[in-house]
Amino acid sequence: MRILVLGFTGYLGAHVAERLRALPGAQVLGGGRSPAADLDIDLARVRPERLVKALASVAPDTVVNCAGATGGDAVTLAEVNARGPAVLCAALREAAPAARLVHLGSAAEYGPGTPDTPVTESAPTCPVGPYGATKLAGTVAVTGSGLDAVVLRVGNPVGPGAPPTGLPGRIAALLRETGSGPQAVLRLGDLSAYRDFVDVRDVARAAVLATTAPGPLPPVLNIGGGTAVPVRDLVRTLAALAGFRGRIEEGTAGSARSAQVSWQCSDITAAERALGWRPAHTLDDALTALWEGGRTP
Repeated sequence: MRILVLGFTGYLGAHVAERLRALPGAQVLGGGRSPAADLDIDLARVRPERLVKALASVAPDTVVNCAGATGGDAVTLAEVNARGPAVLCAALREAAPAARLVHLGSAAEYGPGTPDTPVTESAPTCPVGPYGATKLAGTVAVTGSGLDAVVLRVGNPVGPGAPPTGLPGRIAALLRETGSGPQAVLRLGDLSAYRDFVDVRDVARAAVLATTAPGPLPPVLNIGGGTAVPVRDLVRTLAALAGFRGRIEEGTAGSARSAQVSWQCSDITAAERALGWRPAHTLDDALTALWEGGRTP
């Protein structure tokens, strides 16, 4: 099986590619802007005809699209998260119409959740900002493409290698900078939001299962922890792992998204039914791996 992983050097993509390489008989190729890429592809800017030729040259059985932007201005987000999947689908229809496409979406596509009501894949989507809106546009491109495709709508990934651009990685970085002494102060914004955290290793396993599952899959599958966790609890757990003995000061102001989306949790029943997938790692497992992975030997 020949598998092309786009965005293979990113946080999610690196874990997905590593797991796919362990499949017997799998030939895993990396696509992206990295010098290490087997296929030089920038979905935000590549011309459709060039992408058709590139895909035809490798003739993939499966394409796993992990390419995405979580930050930047609205133009950057639209180019990567919306244009990218649309161009990819158009090129696949011409170059490799029988290939399966596994696309990583985001739970941010749903928008605000209702407390104590996990959201299913059939729920209305109402993203609150450019990130969620552009990810939703990418999902629409994939689900309407006519390809053998599935969107894995991922919750808040956490675990080994989590970057400082996301909340868990940022908190871990702040704890390392602040130190653990009793006089240390960790100043943060509002921590009252609830989020559905999922270990990045479980996300990678879901991508592998979606790659190898026989027959057509549902168009969208939620991949999350299945539990709404207070962000405050995540911070306290990381602080305990860091041996932090100082003071955590929580402000009243937080991100705009936290204010608009105070509660988020995904129903993961469909993924278990379609893929036999459930999270294998607890949030404590993920946070321990995140903290231990960044320690200086």
